[in-house]
Amino acid sequence: QPLWVCFLKKSSGTTNTNYVHDITAADGLTSRTNQVYSAVALLGFCAGCFVVFSFVQTFRAQRRLAWLDCLLWVFCGLQLLLLLLSLHIVAHRPKYMPNSPLGCAALSFAVNAASLCGVLVLVLMAFVLTLDPPFNAPLRKPTVCAALVLLASAAVSLLLAGLRGLPPGQDCVMDPAPAGVAYAAAKLSLAVLAPYALQVGLLVSGCVRQWRSKGRFLSGSEEGPVFLTVTVLVFLCQLFHCAALLRAAGLVQDGQESRLERAFLTVAECVLFSGSSGSMVLVLLLHRPSRESLQGALRQLRDCCRRPGLNILNMEYSINRINDT
Repeated sequence: QPLWVCFLKKSSGTTNTNYVHDITAADGLTSRTNQVYSAVALLGFCAGCFVVFSFVQTFRAQRRLAWLDCLLWVFCGLQLLLLLLSLHIVAHRPKYMPNSPLGCAALSFAVNAASLCGVLVLVLMAFVLTLDPPFNAPLRKPTVCAALVLLASAAVSLLLAGLRGLPPGQDCVMDPAPAGVAYAAAKLSLAVLAPYALQVGLLVSGCVRQWRSKGRFLSGSEEGPVFLTVTVLVFLCQLFHCAALLRAAGLVQDGQESRLERAFLTVAECVLFSGSSGSMVLVLLLHRPSRESLQGALRQLRDCCRRPGLNILNMEYSINRINDT
């Protein structure tokens, strides 16, 4: 055979081998990510359910909740919703979920709206903690806050849905890289940088207010550490996801996307939802009422585990006394 025919056969074999290796590596990365994320999501879901249960118990005991506790409760509920929406990753990958483009667009809209609602609730918490508005202020009214959060999140999510469009194909991805650099940049700017920049502005104004009035920062509230830690965690996870999406969109635009790059975008999505799971664990550990409820439940569980052993020892002691007599 001619030399060029042998070279083409060898090149074709090498290309097929590399393609199979890329598919195997990408599916392996996705599978390991799903295994780790399943454990993280289960931990966060259990923590979130216990936090919501503790808030319900507090409301039943006191018949009212402080405004910051209400905001924290709403934030945890939104994070639980995000964890439920993230089940499509665990259940259908590395084999992507077959669905219509309209269904995938609806899933992306729901995730963006719920995530942005959670961030805007954090903005409201920053406003209350730093500026300490009076009780008759408009942003202290639940109806006003709910309307502002829902309208703002719906408007931004609709704008992102318009930029996302309905990409062809049957691979249902929350934020597909073929949606383009404009979609990734808009999500980074509107859903991450703008709300957190507003939070930073509120924190700076709180510092200035404290310096002028020589008062306590964050209103001296115990929700301050919870707010700061949760905000930092959620911001880092969302920033990582948007940066990975922007990088993948750039590779698609340059025609350099690979199967392994798509798998890394799945990792970024799991990191995004891990922020929701970790935030609920932090609320459970740092928020005093939730932590005390957890400690009380652990004490009750410990007592229940000890009682059968004590009953057995008492029965053995009674039997020994009867035998001695």
